[in-house]
Amino acid sequence: MLKILLSKLKEAVISVLPVTVIVLIISFTPLASLTTTETVAFVLCAVGLIIGIALFNLGADLAMTPMGGHMGSGLTKSKKVWVLLSVCFVMGLLITVAEPDLSVLAEQVKNIMPGGATAGKWLLIITVGAGVGIFLVLAVLKIIFHKDLSSLVMFFYLMLFALCAILAENGKFALLPLSFDSGGVTTGPITVPFIMALGVGISATIGGRDANENSFGLIALCSVGPIIAVMALSLMTKGELGAYDTEIYEIGRYIGGNFGHTLLDTVKEVAIALALIVAFFIILQFAVLKLPKQKLIQIAIGIGYTFFGLVIFLVSVKVGFMPIGFKIGSQIAAANQTLTAVIGFILGMVVVLAEPAVHVLNKQVEEITNGGVKKIEMLVALSVAVGISIGLSAIRMIFKFSVLYYLIPGYLISLGLSFFVPKIYTAIAFDSGGVASGPLTSSFILPLIIGACESVNGGNSIYSLAFGVVAMVAMTPLITIQLLGFKAVMSSKVRAKITMKRILAADDEQIIYFN
Repeated sequence: MLKILLSKLKEAVISVLPVTVIVLIISFTPLASLTTTETVAFVLCAVGLIIGIALFNLGADLAMTPMGGHMGSGLTKSKKVWVLLSVCFVMGLLITVAEPDLSVLAEQVKNIMPGGATAGKWLLIITVGAGVGIFLVLAVLKIIFHKDLSSLVMFFYLMLFALCAILAENGKFALLPLSFDSGGVTTGPITVPFIMALGVGISATIGGRDANENSFGLIALCSVGPIIAVMALSLMTKGELGAYDTEIYEIGRYIGGNFGHTLLDTVKEVAIALALIVAFFIILQFAVLKLPKQKLIQIAIGIGYTFFGLVIFLVSVKVGFMPIGFKIGSQIAAANQTLTAVIGFILGMVVVLAEPAVHVLNKQVEEITNGGVKKIEMLVALSVAVGISIGLSAIRMIFKFSVLYYLIPGYLISLGLSFFVPKIYTAIAFDSGGVASGPLTSSFILPLIIGACESVNGGNSIYSLAFGVVAMVAMTPLITIQLLGFKAVMSSKVRAKITMKRILAADDEQIIYFN
């Protein structure tokens, strides 16, 4: 166990060190400056981030992935489809309600929701959770009936853009970035390994020649549901956005005497999230699964690692990365707006490396495709894609135009590519989009863009110009991963053509005839 943990720590250091070094270098330039307290807090939180990611990844291997796999296969073997679908809906709803990223987003926009304040916050959370639950059921039905993911995704994105037109017609255009961002924050570090393993378990039990392809796509569909649900909810909102509250990015809010409060809140959020998953698993263990004691002990140990890893990870992000991201963004934008896009691109490339769920996805992809899609290929493709998306988001913030100018062409390109690449690449690409937009993106990159937006355009423009960056991070991997697939297809055709030419051009005298 110690050897595995050390290996996870090594991976985490490689993931976190680049972004830490870049931020520290920037802080020693004229572009930005951090106080001694802020620098120390950031470095300590970087260490915490490393420990948190290592523990989480170990916990995901020991508990979250096996739990999802056993639940998927066990429920499918029961041959009671209504039980499988009912559990999937409730599980999708409750896990999403407990997702820490969603609570952070809802807290920031609760005042513009129907009912306002606490009622508005919970209305948004439950709406998003219901969207995930419904689309998780649809994703499971896709696996059971062997339906094509591309067709389903195309249909629902057409529905999504139709709702965009309705929102624009009703003067709720400024809420579109929030709607798209809600799809990104739902696929967090708790839900991704669990839902992906659930899909693998169901697909493996059903079998068929498309088992590998069918095991992907759950994250993709679960990311679409919240966007459609929040768009529908947005039609009932006041539409009066006002100025954005940036006090949440004050570093004094989380350190000193407030650190204990921050820690306790995070412990509570993670405990609720894991308790819901464990409760479902225990019920199914007695009703369907009947796993041996040794397996249960392994899962229990894994849950412990997952709990401590997530707590350390989220506290480190809240205390050090979120406030520093906001401050650096505002200072860089004030010094040089153009440089904001360049630094955003660089930071985007390295930040995705620190997303815990990305490593879970990459590992599962390599295993499912039997090495056909390498972890390093996935990581490089995601890194470049996220870097481009952050750079483009900074440009949009500077020149003040709608996020739809990116999203509509981007989704059209990605849906178009689905006709020319193997279906497995399309499924992986759409899952990658949801996974790339994890907690570090919403807690470091989003504050970075919000800080830059406030510095350049003022607080009243944040909802329309800063929000949408999570949606961009979720969209660009769809194109880059499918381009990987297109490259693989073309390379295979070229190799086949060269081989055929060599066979046809071979000298007949070299052919040996056997009598």
